[in-house]
Amino acid sequence: MLTSGRDGASGPAGPGEAILRDVTLRDGLQLTGKPLPLERKIEIVRTLLDLGVPELEIGSMARPDLVPPMADTLALVEALTPEELARCWVWVATPRHVEKAAAAGVRNFQYCFSVSDAHNRANIGRDTEASVAAMPEALRLAESVGGRVQLCLATSFTCPFDGDVDPARVLSIACDPRTEGAVDVVVADTLGQAHPGQVHALIAAIRDRTPRRRIVFHGHDTWGMGVANTLAAIDAGASVVDGSLGGLGGCPFAPGASGNTSSEDILFATRPRWLTPAALTTLVDLAEGLLADLEEPNRSRTAQGVRTESTPFAWTSANARARGADAGA
Repeated sequence: MLTSGRDGASGPAGPGEAILRDVTLRDGLQLTGKPLPLERKIEIVRTLLDLGVPELEIGSMARPDLVPPMADTLALVEALTPEELARCWVWVATPRHVEKAAAAGVRNFQYCFSVSDAHNRANIGRDTEASVAAMPEALRLAESVGGRVQLCLATSFTCPFDGDVDPARVLSIACDPRTEGAVDVVVADTLGQAHPGQVHALIAAIRDRTPRRRIVFHGHDTWGMGVANTLAAIDAGASVVDGSLGGLGGCPFAPGASGNTSSEDILFATRPRWLTPAALTTLVDLAEGLLADLEEPNRSRTAQGVRTESTPFAWTSANARARGADAGA
């Protein structure tokens, strides 16, 4: 169980603790109308890592004409140190993507395709079986440079074209011998239409009935269930959960999908040991500046709470800054 000290920081965590992977710079930016300069992306990566965010998703090998905000992914990779890249993941969908990313220095590859054929054809241009069949080559290429591969299953709950997705299909792909070698399995509620009971059941089934590896839950907040689904996933066995600053994001090939679950909201709910009120305030500052630059709304409820000034609650920005000033006196 998480405990809070006098400064509001989280204490030792027990069973069920999960880490956050912030996906602002990949899934978060996919639908933005304004480009984000490379220098700003570098600043965001380093700020998040320095604060203690354990892992990041920083870009995609998707075609730049289809997803323009990802066009400078390899330039971002080349600007980071090997130590920074060890905590960063890049989205790939083909062996050729792995090959190109590896040449730039990527070592953590999120090999992604959709459980639904219709969404996979819209997103990647092939059916799901073709993506599964290509995965052994992607694994081989990653292993040749000492890299790691995640098996990322988009539309694990619902598809924007075909509706509900059969959980048995998700389990079948996760158990397919051609996906062996993946260090993690990412279970994505791409449309944000799942509810906590569904999420708990599918994550528990993957935990109990597929090869042992880390389970990552990637949620969206379309129906307001983002944090609830994230907590359900953790309770069922997910050890990594995805979020983006201010709830930024969405899939350009999934009509009806809104932003990701807010990183700030996930962190406030889970209270990892590195999170302090001052760190949370810094995250809110970072998100507000980013969203203002992109002219995007801030969907984080925690950000609203942090800005409250009429309460002695330790997690508000006014109290966090006052404590910081007292500590520096």
